[in-house]
Amino acid sequence: MKILVTLLVGVLRLPFVGGLARRALSAGRRLAAEAMKRADRDHVRPREWSNAELRRIAAHCPGPVINVSGWRDEDQRGGRYRDYFTACESYFVSNFAGTRGQSGVENELFLDLESSCSELGRRFQTVFNHTTLEHVFDIHTAIATLCALSDDLLILVTPFLQQVHFEPGAYGDYWRPTPMCLRRLLESHGFTTLYQNSNDNDWYVVYVITVASRHPDRWRDRLPSGLFADTAGLRHFGLERACGRMQAFPKADQDC
Repeated sequence: MKILVTLLVGVLRLPFVGGLARRALSAGRRLAAEAMKRADRDHVRPREWSNAELRRIAAHCPGPVINVSGWRDEDQRGGRYRDYFTACESYFVSNFAGTRGQSGVENELFLDLESSCSELGRRFQTVFNHTTLEHVFDIHTAIATLCALSDDLLILVTPFLQQVHFEPGAYGDYWRPTPMCLRRLLESHGFTTLYQNSNDNDWYVVYVITVASRHPDRWRDRLPSGLFADTAGLRHFGLERACGRMQAFPKADQDC
């Protein structure tokens, strides 16, 4: 493998021929990526993956549930997230104003993630939020608000590796929190992370799902458990072979 890489580097450095080789390799990678995204869609495409993860968690979540900043509550695959939470006694959706804001769905509440929500404090047993935190500049207040809403469970889906995406005049794009960052932020508000996973892959956007609780003992053997996202990015950047199948971040003196 190293010999082939060395030969390829030599070709890429050649005048004219190197440029042709670069274009051919780029086209080949794009073609391979599209094929892999279609062939392995349930594990590679982030929305399919996060929906599958949520289905096996949401069915165990009782009590009042809220999908924070959920717009129309769509799972982008023809379903609604409220149908995932089959054990809940009531279901709400919150939204802010403006584009992709209040949508008129059933049990909709107005909520600004960058302000306090004392009137809704711990009203919900499960708080769910899908790919919103990257768009909120004051992420610390947003996390505090999400935690304040929940009397027990918090389920977050956040992008870890994704292209910049925003809509001028509507929302920006500010953050890509690491799994470790999310755990520390939640811990500072009294939440223990029960489960964390990612769809780390060679070809596409990488999401992280985090499930945390104020009362972790309640959920032993009831929800998936384990921290499987600390090495998110190893596969995406082709570092898995160099670093081995690690279960935690490499030490600072390791050259990975």
